[in-house]
Amino acid sequence: MRLSQLEAGEHVVVIGGGPISILIGLVARHKGTNVMVSEPNAHRLQLIRSLGLEAVNPGETGLVAATGAFTGGAMADVVFEVSGVAAGVAVMTQLPRVRGRIVMVAIHPEPKPVDLFRFFWRELKLIGARVYEPEDFEEVIRLTAEGHIPRMHCVTQVSPLAEVQKVFETIDSNPEGMKYLISC
Repeated sequence: MRLSQLEAGEHVVVIGGGPISILIGLVARHKGTNVMVSEPNAHRLQLIRSLGLEAVNPGETGLVAATGAFTGGAMADVVFEVSGVAAGVAVMTQLPRVRGRIVMVAIHPEPKPVDLFRFFWRELKLIGARVYEPEDFEEVIRLTAEGHIPRMHCVTQVSPLAEVQKVFETIDSNPEGMKYLISC
């Protein structure tokens, strides 16, 4: 969030609706921005909307058109790519306004094609975000303590260490799950 240089009043699009995406959306909203989250999973869309965030299913509504409608045609000031999938990378350069910013949060272990012409033509900035700084943790703890971020909104299950294998099997079979914690 800090690396994005986000300012109140800006339009933010978050690609992906997992736990990190939702936290980005909630913190961005707290900072006074207009936030829309893109997520194809119906269960996650419902959770995102229940938290008061605008949400769109990119499979039902094209994300470029949805971003245009959301921003009144201006497009996004900041795009966070958090999905980690090729479709997210393919669309991320189509969503920012001229001189917009893209923050790459997702881990992409394999190279993905990126539309470099749009970086040139729209003078876009690509920002990589790999690690958190102590002040990032302090801000989230403060926002949670003050009630701006709902506690446990993304935790699907907490299990003892002895059940770790079962937890990984559950993750593989449950596309609606969000965050699984192991109690050590």
